Amino acid sequence: MSSPPAYPGIRISGCWALGADSSSNVEALDRLLPPVGAGRSPRKRTTSQCKSEPPLLRTSKRTIYTAGRPPWYNEHGTQSKEAFAIGLGGGSASGKTTVARMIIEALDVPWVVLLSMDSFYKVLTRQQQEQAALNNYNFDHPDAFDFDLIVSTLQKLKQGKSVKVPVYDFTTHSRKKDWKTLYGANVIIFEGIMAFADKTLLELLDMKIFVDTDSDIRLVRRLRRDIGERGRDITGVIKQYNKFVKPAFDQYIQPTMRLADIVVPRGSGNAVAIDLIVQHVHSQLEERKLRWDLAALASAHQCHPLPQTLSVLKSTPQVRGMHTIIRDKETSRDEFIFYSKRLMRLLIEHALSFLPFQDCVVQTPQGQDYAGKCYAGKQITGVSILRAGETMEPALRAVCKDVRIGTILIQTNQLTGEPELHYLRLPKDISDDHVILMDCTVSTGAAAMMAVRVLLDHDVPEDKIFLLSLLMAEMGVHSVAYAFPRVRIITTAVDKRVNDLFRIIPGIGNFGDRYFGTDAAPDGSDEEEVAWAS
Repeated sequence: MSSPPAYPGIRISGCWALGADSSSNVEALDRLLPPVGAGRSPRKRTTSQCKSEPPLLRTSKRTIYTAGRPPWYNEHGTQSKEAFAIGLGGGSASGKTTVARMIIEALDVPWVVLLSMDSFYKVLTRQQQEQAALNNYNFDHPDAFDFDLIVSTLQKLKQGKSVKVPVYDFTTHSRKKDWKTLYGANVIIFEGIMAFADKTLLELLDMKIFVDTDSDIRLVRRLRRDIGERGRDITGVIKQYNKFVKPAFDQYIQPTMRLADIVVPRGSGNAVAIDLIVQHVHSQLEERKLRWDLAALASAHQCHPLPQTLSVLKSTPQVRGMHTIIRDKETSRDEFIFYSKRLMRLLIEHALSFLPFQDCVVQTPQGQDYAGKCYAGKQITGVSILRAGETMEPALRAVCKDVRIGTILIQTNQLTGEPELHYLRLPKDISDDHVILMDCTVSTGAAAMMAVRVLLDHDVPEDKIFLLSLLMAEMGVHSVAYAFPRVRIITTAVDKRVNDLFRIIPGIGNFGDRYFGTDAAPDGSDEEEVAWAS
């Protein structure tokens, strides 16, 4: 046996070091396992938690929200680096989920996804359902899991995309009707008894951790869980353990220990191992960090012609007159709101003309055929970039009957200067819709790019996204069009310049403050330019 490394209680790359004297007697199970309700809360399956909305995870100290996520794509609109994926393997009831939660809490990063293998049991046939009811179905065999779905789900999460995850009911041994939605993250933790049992799955994991816990402790934990949480009887649990669980561990799970980068004896009780893992993940995240260069973004497309995907509302005397009123710093709030709403209505009516239409024939009240046009898509959804973008929602609702509305909040991190995604609520099945993305002003285009990236990650086709804004700077137009050349950009006016603080010149001022009557920023800048909600 090789000499132990400096870290007690952890094995790294094949080297063992025991954190306690292996010859000491095993303590009583009641002392090893705190009673339910004492100390740490009883284990809760991730498969039974929230369906789609944040928070994604609660820890003993705080709640991990899907908030504050920095850009996960570069100036080309494509993902720069994939998320860091950690695989947690080990026997049933070895403490994998507890270790995962400890890692997440110690990492202290805002964007984490915890994915449980328990969500991916295959749909059982009627015969298998009957076997499961009698504790005669082997849930601890590799064939019990849908590895194809696991791999495709993990691949999408690593790419920053949203995924639908099945919700498994352990009482009825079946998948529930409603699946939950998870979003791409900086860190993905995938835990399960067969986490290392598939070659393709292994290739997706950047770090592999095996939680090694004494078999007696695992049995006691399993008894408590299955009886207390899943309504099983003690005879059935022990029968299943002896017939399936223990043989599966010996045949399929324990041999995968050699594939792990780190083996953690005693699970959640091994604080040194947890700290070492967290240090390594932090270093990996630092290497993968994306830095935005606003100056480069501003100068990249100077002197280029405006893109063909841009459509500007015709500058009629009426449109020009309304712009004159809302740009005038002396305009009252009532007049600013009135003429802004008029422009919004014209802008949205103009945008709808770019939707796909097909020929159709209807019969008039006089009994005559009329050859007309009808919308050729499935549905229209509006998504507003808060807060100014929500002022365009009434105009959209006025012309699109039963339109669905989603919201996105993007703000600036004052330390890094980067846009960050702080809030997201989108309608279900948005991928089938034409999406009208609304914001009142677009200066740099940074927040608009993030909003488009969010829609793409929810499988909305790029050519089905329409970015609408009352006023845009040429810089913002070029940035969005370069990153997403099939997104249709529609506005009522384009100003040529932004100043050194990336504010539109001559501009319109702080649209949100002027519309809502709130206090303006000290420099009179556009709210959207300050908060990146543009």
